Parts: sequence; C-alpha cells; structure tokens
Amino acid sequence: MGLVAISLAVRWLLGWVLCLRLSRLPEHRLQGQPRVSVLIPARNEERTLPNLLPALRGQSFQPLEVIVIDDLSSDRTAAIAAAAGVTVMQPPPLPEGWCGKPWALHNGARASQGDLLVFLDADTEPSPAFLERLVATQQALGGLVSVQPFHRTEKPYEQLSVLFNLVGLMAVPMGQGCGVAFGPAMVTSRADYERIGGHGAVAGKVVEDWFMGHLYEKAGLPVSAFIGDGLIAYRMYPGGLHDMVVGFAKNFATAAGEVRCPWMLAVLLWLSGLFWAAWCLPASLLGWPLVGDPSLLPNLVLYGAFALQLLVLTRRVGGFGWICLVFPIPVLFFLGVFVLAILNLERGTIEWKGRRFKT
Repeated sequence: MGLVAISLAVRWLLGWVLCLRLSRLPEHRLQGQPRVSVLIPARNEERTLPNLLPALRGQSFQPLEVIVIDDLSSDRTAAIAAAAGVTVMQPPPLPEGWCGKPWALHNGARASQGDLLVFLDADTEPSPAFLERLVATQQALGGLVSVQPFHRTEKPYEQLSVLFNLVGLMAVPMGQGCGVAFGPAMVTSRADYERIGGHGAVAGKVVEDWFMGHLYEKAGLPVSAFIGDGLIAYRMYPGGLHDMVVGFAKNFATAAGEVRCPWMLAVLLWLSGLFWAAWCLPASLLGWPLVGDPSLLPNLVLYGAFALQLLVLTRRVGGFGWICLVFPIPVLFFLGVFVLAILNLERGTIEWKGRRFKT
C-alpha cells in the first residue's frame, strides 16, 4: 500500500473516531416538581410554531409556563401563539449593540417565573418525553445543558446541508462537561443564568450559545451537550435554499473561530480525505489531473468507502440518505458557503431575518 493510500485510510478512520463522541441525552429521574419556564424566541415563525406548541402540550412533564417572545414579526406568529394558549410578549425595540435572539430571551427571562429556564428555538419539535428528560439531566449534571436536534429534511435542497450538520458535531467535544452549548435547546437554573450575566453578557453575539457556554465555564459551572436523536428534531430552513445558504454562512463566519485547534485539525484532515475522494472518481473517469493511481478500481473503492461512511455517520444526525451517495455535490455546496462566509468576515457584517449584525 502506497503512502497516498495509507494517508487516505487514516483520514477515513479519523471520521469514525470523531463521531464516537456523539452522546445522546442521558436518562435521569426527575427530582420533585421543578418550576420550569419555557422561553421561545420567535421572529416570523408562523410555519414552525404549529409544530412546536402542540408538541409542548403533549409533554409528559408540563412546565409552569410557556412564553413566546414575538420579536417584531410581520406574519401571524403572535396570533398563532395566542391561539395555542401560551403567553405571548413583545420585547421593547432592539437597542444598539444587541442581536435579536439574545434581546428576546433577555426579556423573556425577566418576565418568567420559573426556577429553571428552558430556551427552545421556534423550529424545534420535541418528542413527548423530551422536556422531562432535559430537565432531569440538568438536575443531575447542573450548569448549562443543551441538545443539538436531529435535522429533519423534506425537500431535496435541504439534503445539501449534510456536511454542515456532520462537521458541526465532529468539530466539538460532546457529552458531560464538554464545554459546548447548542442554542436550539438549552436549560439552566435561573440562579446560574443570573450569575453569568444572562443574555445581557452575550448581547451582541450572533451565535450566542457558544459564548454563553464559555461564560458558564469561566464561572466554574459545568457545560454539557448531547445529540437529540429520537428526542428532538428540527427542520432548519423550510423557507428555501437562499435562507439555508445565508444561515449556514452566518454560523460558519461567526462560530468557526471558536472551534478548538485540535478538533479543527482533525476535522480538516477528515475533510481533506472526503474532498480527495470526491475528486478522484470523476477525475479517473474523465482523465482529469490526479495525484496517485489514476486507474478506476482503487478510486471507486475510495469513493464507496467515504459514501458508506457518510450514510452510517449521518443516521443519528439528520434525515440524509441519497445525497451521501453523490457526496461531491454537497462538497461543492460546502465549499461555496465557506467562500461566502469568508466574504462575510471580510465585510464584517451579516444580514439575517431583515437585520444586519457584526460577524
């Protein structure tokens, strides 16, 4: 076996190692009857709230209150939330230096009454046992506990997000005390939340969850993160391909710098193997420039190995299937959004939901 083949085999094996740490939200017994406030920031979420709010009514553990913070929506967000029987509030106008989501949750937390605060994105879809399991885990572990939902897909363009979902989990440690926080579903005690300064301490952060996790760590509080396979899902960008491109570029531009160097290096090595495989098969078929053996069989084996790996690894991450078999397509999409994210960093700003923020 040549050096090129050995190098690619190491990169392929690294993909399996990186995904060994994907820990599912553990099972703990709920202690007592905790007073829980569920806070949902919502800006133009008329498509998603009809999934989330009925799911909250069907929870095995019922919270003290559910508050939807309507962030100046121009659609029927407020009406849908009110019809569902939850509390609806509008925050004051967005102050200078604040991003929309931190401002909404800051005001929601101030208006809430619970001793435990659960922050849920409007596009999440929890299973009936999710809230009980989330709260019980926070009682057992303390600090900040978060869950990355399973990415539910419906339309073909949503399959293009496969690498963003997978790489986003590969690039960070997971499990108890990992120091990483995922914004779609988080829980904390009010006391700990106020101790770190709440959302006021991350007022200007587009990806406030990452920076909030850092603040908990600095305060000596544990930060734990898990995957939501079978417990909570979301459909990230039902509004179309443009929303998905802008959304991932926003996250890429603002969060990439927060990834720790060892994890970044490992992910880059795996990605380099994936990109190599994406090039080698068409190159061997079409006679394009190619480093290594240009014959078809070894490049077909390499391609098949990475396609199989993607099929297996993404089963717990999202609803991705056929796109893994033609992975050069999402590779090109990934690279295109990466370039857009670099441009956003150069400009220093990003537009999201009608507002412009600093990256």
